[in-house]
Amino acid sequence: MDKLLAMKMFVESVDAKGFSAAARRLDLAPSSVTRMIDALEAQLGAVLINRSTRQVTVTEAGAHYYDQARKILEDVAQADAQIMDRGDQPVGQLRVCLPVEFGRRLIAPHLGELLARYPQLELDVTLSDNLDSLLSGRFDVAIRLGEAGPSDDLVSRTLGHFSRWVVASPDYLARHGVPEMPSDLARHDCLRFSHTAGRQVWTFVQDDQSQLVGIQGRLKSSNADVLREAALGGAGIALLADWLVEADVASGALTRVLAGYDVNPNQSRSAITALYLPNHRGSKRVNAFIQFLESLLAGREK
Repeated sequence: MDKLLAMKMFVESVDAKGFSAAARRLDLAPSSVTRMIDALEAQLGAVLINRSTRQVTVTEAGAHYYDQARKILEDVAQADAQIMDRGDQPVGQLRVCLPVEFGRRLIAPHLGELLARYPQLELDVTLSDNLDSLLSGRFDVAIRLGEAGPSDDLVSRTLGHFSRWVVASPDYLARHGVPEMPSDLARHDCLRFSHTAGRQVWTFVQDDQSQLVGIQGRLKSSNADVLREAALGGAGIALLADWLVEADVASGALTRVLAGYDVNPNQSRSAITALYLPNHRGSKRVNAFIQFLESLLAGREK
């Protein structure tokens, strides 16, 4: 029995929640997948997957085996990629982690151009705001919004910057008034991110003078597009990235207020940062992706 192939079939079956779905992903007959997993279970002397007419579920033993098997498969793929990465062109799979809305709206529409430029490059793109998987080696490179703090575990490279705009719907502003200065926000419902506990502060900068304004409101979310949709619905005033709301402002669905200020939450900067592990220095796959994003973002800033 090909143990690595059996592991791959098992992992795919768990991920796809079924043998047939896994077989389609692997371009194999479902019977081939079930036979291989049956053989794997027989060799291990343990049931890894519970079968039913509706779906498959992983057993307790299967859950432990899944974690180890996935890591082994990823290590093998990474070892292959590092050897292939020594040529003149990026070759092999690049595992990328992008912030959810930034990746979906700003990066995903251009990935076809990147693949056309590098015919031997493969992309595995995940949308997530969690860095844990990067530190564990699940991804080769992650893009994050905001300035990354110094770390001995990760290499940080700033790719560009964006602006944050204070926006609200015309309906909300008609009902509650337009804030003329940052301190006016104290009487408004502000739509907040839920990443920060306690009272939140927005920093307004004008002519090198900073003003910190404590904001409050009844709605908070960890997802930027939820706050955008709430702002469109008249729920309050939001502080959102320009790339997320510029089309809404152009159409009149949202109105930008306090436009004479540079605004950021707390003391953070509006940087777009690439993060990767030190052992990926010199990787042609990582460098090709980073250079592509730098070019893309530079085009937006012009």
